[in-house]
Amino acid sequence: MEGKKLVEIKRTAVIILLILSFCQPIQAATQQNKTMMQYFEWYLPNDGLHWNRMATDASALTELGITALWIPPPYKGLSQFDVGYGAYDLYDLGEFNQKGMYRTKYGTRFQLESAIAALHNRGIEIYGDAVMNHKGGADYLEQVDAIEVDAFNRTRELAEYPISAFTGFDFKGRNGQHSSFKWNWTHFDGTDWDQSTTRQRIYKFKDKAWDTEVSAEYGNYDYLMFADLDFDHPDVAEEMKSWGNWYAETLQLDGFRIDAVKHIKHDFLASWLEDVRQDSENELYAVAEYWQDDLAILDNYLAKTNYSHAVFDVPLHYNFHQASNSYGQFDMRTILNGTVVEKHPALAVTLVDNHDSQPGQSLESTVAPWFKPLAYAIIMTRDQGYPTLFYGDYYGTKGTTNREIPNLSSQLNPILTARKELAYGRQHDFLDHQDVIGWTREGVEDLPNSGLATILTDGAGGSKWMYAGRSNAGEVWVDKTGNIDRSVSINADGWGEFFVNGGSVSIYGEE
Repeated sequence: MEGKKLVEIKRTAVIILLILSFCQPIQAATQQNKTMMQYFEWYLPNDGLHWNRMATDASALTELGITALWIPPPYKGLSQFDVGYGAYDLYDLGEFNQKGMYRTKYGTRFQLESAIAALHNRGIEIYGDAVMNHKGGADYLEQVDAIEVDAFNRTRELAEYPISAFTGFDFKGRNGQHSSFKWNWTHFDGTDWDQSTTRQRIYKFKDKAWDTEVSAEYGNYDYLMFADLDFDHPDVAEEMKSWGNWYAETLQLDGFRIDAVKHIKHDFLASWLEDVRQDSENELYAVAEYWQDDLAILDNYLAKTNYSHAVFDVPLHYNFHQASNSYGQFDMRTILNGTVVEKHPALAVTLVDNHDSQPGQSLESTVAPWFKPLAYAIIMTRDQGYPTLFYGDYYGTKGTTNREIPNLSSQLNPILTARKELAYGRQHDFLDHQDVIGWTREGVEDLPNSGLATILTDGAGGSKWMYAGRSNAGEVWVDKTGNIDRSVSINADGWGEFFVNGGSVSIYGEE
């Protein structure tokens, strides 16, 4: 009983720390607002220099107000071109000669560790991507009795027959360093390729069962790709926890971005994170990627994982996507409706786009470039949520479509500066017009020049009277974005009339 109580006490403490850490400061302005950056996009060059670029960028990122980086999966994938989600060997961080290479797409383990040290020296935390749902690039084939299932209803079994499956992993290039665990078909639930017939189907291995605590899409969405891990297998659960501990300790991680959680048994994820946190010297923040535009489903996931970590606010992303493609007809009063940040502000990691939603990718739902400054103003200058800056938005994407995201750094810099220097204090919302909405932050005593007023519109330009706080009475505020060249005087009661151009955003602060 004492052991169980201790676990509950630790779990409660983690939840309290999570909430306290990511609520915005009101009086203690000496604590900088937290801002995460996803430091990659899908089409980064395969030059092995990304970790070097990350190290070189450390000073500039600090100046922008970035406090944490979510880095791409740093371990060996199917090939040197792999972005990291075709994970082969989670213990090979660009160290061993496997898959015909030592380095990964991003560089070597030495380059990675040097980059992390440079970022830590600048006070920037590192969140490692945890790809645990599947393994690809097996070292050898195995004969397995399997059951073909309906791709659109994985609970419907079609036929049973033996297949030749890529399920054997012995990692000879690593030769047992870091972990002696070797994988075979018994450690997986299924796969999608039969080498003997060269057919792609979805196969569940005989006498195995899909995890039940997963997304209900396609009847059961346990299976996603490659060889699907069986988290009911005790050896698999133990090995993944051992890897999580090794990963966090080896790279001195400050947290995780957990991939594809809608396909992973929810109680395993809660147990995995609890175990890794208990063994870590760091607090280990965590955010899960549950890609679902449905708040009720995300609510269920948060509850099933004991509110132990955050989730990306996918519904907010889709609100941005819809608004940006509605030609000014979106009701901006509803921009936060049905979002995680609206219901669980301390557990919402807000985003505009990411590597999956960018043009040409599997979840493509790109927010139109004209709307991105508005979207970033929403996530960066309000007091709810933990905002994420996408590498592809800041530096541009380099894919092959005619819809690539341009470099938006010049438009995003003043928004990031506003978050770093101005976005403090009590918030007042003026979300009362179908096009023109805004809010203010009163600022705090610790930062004499803090406080702001954000106003934006997806339609025609306009103005809005907004309360900025009596403590700011008599001040003259100007638009830090440079979009509006007229100043605003805060009257004796703390009110001012703020202006915005059509299809634009303005962020006012003290002159």
